This record gives sequence, structure tokens and C-alpha cells, in this order.
Amino acid sequence: MGKFKKMRKKITFIGTGLIGFPMAERLLQNGYELNIFNRTKSKALPLKELGAEIFDSPGDAITNADVIITVLTTFDANKETLLTNDISYRGKTVIQMGTIGIDENILLEKMINKKGGNYIEAPVLGSIPQIKSGNLLTLVGCEKELFDQFKFLFKVFGPDVHYFGNVGKASAAKLAYNQLIATLTAAFSMSLGFVIKNDVNVESFMEILRKSALYSPTFDKKLQKMLNNDFTNPNFPLKHLLKDVQIIEKDFDKSKIDTKILKAIEQILENGMNKGLGDLDYSAIFNAIVERN
Repeated sequence: MGKFKKMRKKITFIGTGLIGFPMAERLLQNGYELNIFNRTKSKALPLKELGAEIFDSPGDAITNADVIITVLTTFDANKETLLTNDISYRGKTVIQMGTIGIDENILLEKMINKKGGNYIEAPVLGSIPQIKSGNLLTLVGCEKELFDQFKFLFKVFGPDVHYFGNVGKASAAKLAYNQLIATLTAAFSMSLGFVIKNDVNVESFMEILRKSALYSPTFDKKLQKMLNNDFTNPNFPLKHLLKDVQIIEKDFDKSKIDTKILKAIEQILENGMNKGLGDLDYSAIFNAIVERN
């Protein structure tokens, strides 16, 4: 397994959506050469000004690169992009950085290994502000030797790079974290909505909450959006939280963990989608829980 050297080999970056775009931008700003493929080509074109080469097909983008990073929403999108063409992965490493299921990551690893390549799962915790400030947390699952080889690359996104073990472990941790995003935000929406409906001073309520063991920083992070009814400019849209909750529910079920709470939140998120909240910040779950006057 040869050492990957900065600036000596190109990276193919697939998926320049809400999270992928600033991640690709950061790699370019740190001197990496990128081949870019995005299914909606127009979304990737601004990266051309930073030196990226934009391709019309994933196969062409992958062929002359040794490292392939994907930031795609679903397992199917990864499979379709990476494996529908007759692409050889001999001597290449695929780094999957989106949030997909445990078994889905393990299956992708098997498929890439069968084609002669290496596979790393590296989901991230954080969003656009953390990418831009270089404080993204990266969770890594792969063979230890592979992690040691690529750890420096993940540090481009932030100093906190955590190795969890073989493929499947990092995705399990990521799903556990995202479960908290869903349940904490839903629970806070209920309490905040109840306080508002009963004409309790919100700042007095928050002042006590902040001093208690019940507090989570995410409450203040989303408070103003909920109070102002302004969920625009999302770092993580509600539709993606729904997708993650569905994955979490499935994988938690496999671990024999009761998912009734998640099933209720899934239904609430689906109601939010029906209300047209899907492209807004996930804290818009407040409007799916609390009926505004």
C-alpha cells in the first residue's frame, strides 16, 4: 500500500451539494488537484475557477485519480455513481463521507474491494460553518493501516479525526449522533412551543434551562430560527434529516432498540415535508410540531 503524497496525485471528488461543495472548495484552497463530478453539472462549475477539472461522467473523473471522495446523500447514489460503469479500482481508494447505513457501507466496501480498491467510511459531524472554519469532525472506519495512511487528508477539514475500527463502526457512531439531532430538536420544539403558547417569558425559561443538566447547545443554536420563523439558508435541510431518521430507525431496529420515538419523529418530519418544509433548515420541525397562531 503506497503512501498517498499531497500534490503528487489527483483526487476525484463526487457530489458538490450543500456539504460537498465547501468540502471540495477547502481541498482546492489547500493545494489539492481535483477532478469533479456532480450529477447537476452547473452546481460544480464555480469550482472550475479554483482550478478544478469538471467531468461529464463519473468514470472519466475516476480513471486518472488514485483517491475518490464521495459526498452523496444515499447508498443508491453511491452505488449508481461508483459501480454502474466498468471502472477498475485497482490501486485506488474510495472515501465515502456521506451518512448511509452500516450494512450499506459494508456492502460498498465489498464491492470496491472486489474491483481491486480500498474503501474508507468517513462520515462527518458538523456542517458548512465547521467546514469553512476547519473544525469539521471526521469519524473513520477502515483498516488501521489505511487510516494511518489517510489521516492527514482528513485533517484538511479539521483537527478532530477519530478512528472507530473497521468499516461499519464509524457509520454506527454517526447514526447515534444524528439520532440525537432528531430527538433533541423535536423535544426542544415541544417545550419551546408549550412555553410560547402559555405566554411564559422565553428568555427566563432559557436562562434556567442553560444552567440545568437538561441543556444542550443545539437549543440555543436553533432558538432564534424557531422564534423568528426563519428557517432559510439551511446547513442541513429537513428532508435530509428525514432520510437519516429512516436509516437510523432501520439500523436501530436491527440492534433490537425500541424505535417508537423515531417512528413518531419520522411521521412528524413527513408532515413537515407535506407542509413544504423539506428544503428548509431541519429546525423547521418546530413548525411541524407547533401550530403557530
